[in-house]
Amino acid sequence: MSSAAAPHATSSSSSSDSAAPCRLLLVRHAKAVPKHVAEDFERSLSDRGRAEAAETGRWLAASGFEFHLVLCSPARRTRETWELIAPALPDVPPAVYDDTVYDAAPEALATVLAERGAGLSHVMLVGHNTGIHELATSLCGTGPPELLERLREELPTSGVVVVDLPGGWEDLTPGDGRGGRLTAFWAPAHQDPPEH
Repeated sequence: MSSAAAPHATSSSSSSDSAAPCRLLLVRHAKAVPKHVAEDFERSLSDRGRAEAAETGRWLAASGFEFHLVLCSPARRTRETWELIAPALPDVPPAVYDDTVYDAAPEALATVLAERGAGLSHVMLVGHNTGIHELATSLCGTGPPELLERLREELPTSGVVVVDLPGGWEDLTPGDGRGGRLTAFWAPAHQDPPEH
């Protein structure tokens, strides 16, 4: 289900492009129906999850965080999460549904970002726990201590983690130097204002 039309740089990209700072917005899908209701890939959002996803869209719109591409797992619950976030945004970027993002480990997510994000400075990734939470914690070495502690504890459904990275996507290695800065961490349950 990967899109061949997805924007990504060619092999002619310069090394200076790959070293440019970038911003990653990680979003865990909203609350889904229980596992016994449907096959995992086909699990849809619950009523609570639909409300959460819409609230996340409103928070993103109010926060002012920009992103130029959405990388999304093709699972039903992640697709529905993005489809409920998008209407609240002033500018909706293109979305790519990439099979690799489904239930992926942090290293696989980093590879997808390197392949799809090259040449772009701001990318959103909509995925699943535990991989997306592990990626977030492994990248965030600095930031507000209370947010770092909260992130270490959990990444709730519909949670958003904004990480500023000093290097480009090609240099993204989970846990390697922990050079990223946690710029914001929000979830519907937190009800905190955006932090810049």
